[in-house]
Amino acid sequence: MSFLRKSVKKKYNVDFGLLIFRLMVGGLMLTHGYGKFMKVIEGNMGFADPIGIGPEASLVLTAFAEFVCALLIMFGLLTRLASIPLIIAMAVAAFITHGSDSIGEKEMALLYLASFILLFYKGGGRYSLDRMFFK
Repeated sequence: MSFLRKSVKKKYNVDFGLLIFRLMVGGLMLTHGYGKFMKVIEGNMGFADPIGIGPEASLVLTAFAEFVCALLIMFGLLTRLASIPLIIAMAVAAFITHGSDSIGEKEMALLYLASFILLFYKGGGRYSLDRMFFK
């Protein structure tokens, strides 16, 4: 019986860790996305076009990923789905925008990429709105 209690306790620890991880990664990503989101709101559509879809589309998609999806990740709502645009955005940042740069220049994008891949596979955990709404 004590083994069962230990495994349940361990599960809660993992889920609490996921909560902290989601809040930290999502909150830090918000600092990148807020400025881009405000540019979209203000209609200032000047932005890079790393994959050739136009600067306006690049800005809107990046702002959506880095702001809206980061908020969803923090709340643990549609966590796996919300991580997909962030994975794409960080892959573009790491391998295209900073593709020829040193590892030091692209390490933040790579760390975020790894973080969102983890959340894609693991989900939001027990302490998330996903769990509350979708079990």
